[in-house]
Amino acid sequence: VQLQASGGGLVQTGGSLRLSCAASGRAASNYNMGWFRQAPGKEREFVGGISWSGGRTAYADSVKGRFTVSRDNAKNTVDLHMNNLKPEDTAVYYCAAGYIGGARYSLSAKSTYDYWGQGTQVTVSS
Repeated sequence: VQLQASGGGLVQTGGSLRLSCAASGRAASNYNMGWFRQAPGKEREFVGGISWSGGRTAYADSVKGRFTVSRDNAKNTVDLHMNNLKPEDTAVYYCAAGYIGGARYSLSAKSTYDYWGQGTQVTVSS
């Protein structure tokens, strides 16, 4: 499956952005989907994830209550809705897909995911 992330940009503190990840090549319904981010000089970290059916979600503590992951399997898309953005949210954001046949249930673990998109930059100014 190929993943294409979009929607990044520059926003002020307290603003909102919606990132979108389009999957192609295979049906997105076969994959758990996740969003990760990587700031300069830091390791890539989990942000949020959603199971193949949309019935289960998980979030990093740092974004709970501010970010929401949603998916539309008919459109093969997964979105990350980001509200009340803070300067510490500045990073390159990556979407990832993990095949459900691999019996990997943790949405927050990098090892759950087999495919990664190219990343989209989010910059939050103070």
